[in-house]
Amino acid sequence: MRDLVRIDDLNREEMERIFRLAEDMEVLRMMGSDLCKGRILATIFYEPSTRTRLSFESAMLRLGGEVLGFADPQATSFVKEETLADTIHMVCNYADLIVIRHRWAGAAALAAHHSSVPIVNAGDDSHQHPTQTLTDLYTLRKRGRRIEELTVGIVGDLRYGRAAHSLAYGLAAYGARMIFIAPEGLEMPEEVCWRLQAEYRARFETVREPKEALPELDVIYMNRLQKERLPQDLDVSEVRRILAAYRLDPEMMKHARPDCLVMHPLPRVEEIARELDADPRAIYFEQSANGVPVRMALMAILLNRVDQPPLRGKVRTVRHLEEHVCQNPVCVTQQEPNNVPPQIEEPVDGRPMCAYCSQWVTV
Repeated sequence: MRDLVRIDDLNREEMERIFRLAEDMEVLRMMGSDLCKGRILATIFYEPSTRTRLSFESAMLRLGGEVLGFADPQATSFVKEETLADTIHMVCNYADLIVIRHRWAGAAALAAHHSSVPIVNAGDDSHQHPTQTLTDLYTLRKRGRRIEELTVGIVGDLRYGRAAHSLAYGLAAYGARMIFIAPEGLEMPEEVCWRLQAEYRARFETVREPKEALPELDVIYMNRLQKERLPQDLDVSEVRRILAAYRLDPEMMKHARPDCLVMHPLPRVEEIARELDADPRAIYFEQSANGVPVRMALMAILLNRVDQPPLRGKVRTVRHLEEHVCQNPVCVTQQEPNNVPPQIEEPVDGRPMCAYCSQWVTV
């Protein structure tokens, strides 16, 4: 049994296998299939979702399986203070695969520890969103782009945007060049940049002004302001004012290449002008549609419904440590300490990180 908790659970060859199978799933998406007949998917979403939850459910239904779950934790035993660990133990009795979205970073890793069925992370706070990255890379591949040759600008709120974090690791696995474009205070987290360098020897740089980087980009990947994750003492109106300079509109696109693609994990708020929808370079709605065949392929592999070797991914050095202290207030280790095996991960150069939320820890 394998789980998909982080995009770096997969290596490049495994991602390519998923993409090749997703191409086959394009046909089944239209025709329907009984590939997963008799299998049940549970979608347990503790945070709002439109595209991710519906695309997973659509994917399972198109494979002939069934779906159950919830999208409002206030209508569950969560309000009775049931732990996430106990919820996972219970849901395993009802489903063959669980997709979870949670407001705690590392919640999917905790779920995987307690689950007897495969777990897929649909977003854990600002940590990661691996199936979004699979969708993003598949979209580029489907568009005929050689990912390893691309220069990708990741723009906007990079500190709290989980899609941006996962995408950076996914692009790094291919060797793509990245330019991080964000205002002060919303830059790509130091831990992510450090890990990109230490584990991938990734090619990336940071700039402040979008116009400075636009002429050399093959892809512009926009991100909305994650206002639900901002510190409470932050002046949101001031942040919005700053981000206005990063808004992508037809005037800004005059500085971009004629073949530069515009992507966005959605939903958008103010960061992409509606007028840009008519630009043939804007492919964010196509991008969201591609989530269905990608998730069909992933679930078929995890449920052993196709003749493919299992996903094995990377081997991490994880150490059990009782003194593990994670300072991240939204880490699952802070929320359910009695259910979390205290573990740290030791990346390439040995600087310890929380095995759940990937932030540096004190040992």
